[in-house]
Amino acid sequence: MLMKNYKSFKMKDYYEYKSCLDACLKCGAACNHCAAACTKEEDVQMMAKCIQLDMECAVICFAAAKLMSLNSDRSKDICFICADICNECANECSKHDAAHCKECSQACRDCADQCMKMAAS
Repeated sequence: MLMKNYKSFKMKDYYEYKSCLDACLKCGAACNHCAAACTKEEDVQMMAKCIQLDMECAVICFAAAKLMSLNSDRSKDICFICADICNECANECSKHDAAHCKECSQACRDCADQCMKMAAS
């Protein structure tokens, strides 16, 4: 009986995290795409900071999603950090006119919002 309640508790947490988890996965993919697309821009050196932040943001987003899917006790901690990095990446990407940067910036802002809500819950 105890094990049955434990399993349902775990599943409930997963569904509570799901919108944040999905936002993290979407953001991580957008950041990877943006970083790859930035390497094909005419002035790659000008995009260096964007590329670096895209890569960092993708890593933290995928790590946050993984910890949430594991129902880790550290999920809120990593989501707080993830929101910070997502906001920094969004600010950098918004400085560029490329469509991939605009898309990434929006995904980062959406992820930061979801992560802050999750971290505050």
